[in-house]
Amino acid sequence: MELSISTPAILFSTVSLMMIAFTNRYLAIASLIRELHDKFRQNPDKNYVDQIKHLHRRVHIIRNIQFIIVTSLLLSAVSMLAIYLHYQPFAQGLFFVALLFQILALTLSIWEITISIHALKIELSDMEAQLGKRFDLFGRSRAKE
Repeated sequence: MELSISTPAILFSTVSLMMIAFTNRYLAIASLIRELHDKFRQNPDKNYVDQIKHLHRRVHIIRNIQFIIVTSLLLSAVSMLAIYLHYQPFAQGLFFVALLFQILALTLSIWEITISIHALKIELSDMEAQLGKRFDLFGRSRAKE
């Protein structure tokens, strides 16, 4: 299979969109951690600690996603250089690894979303406690227990 110089360039737009999305997520989560920390100082509650733990884990996952995405972009750029210098097998190998990094970043993104949902459940647990176990905030009504 012969790669053209435009093939690795396809990843550039994906990387840009993912970097914007995850930078925004990172900033929002960092702000939320600061807000929860202030609330914890005023009212030490285990609920705040649990939320901060989940948010902290998400921040680390997002940092890793960003590192992987940037590495994928770098590999794509080097792959383009290799194509330009007529080193097709090397370019193909680099592009293959760049694609693997994109897949890894997307997989980590799914994990981060899963943690986000769990953290939201913790955030809303006080509502369920007030309503009783008869109502599930995530879409299912339950019979009174």
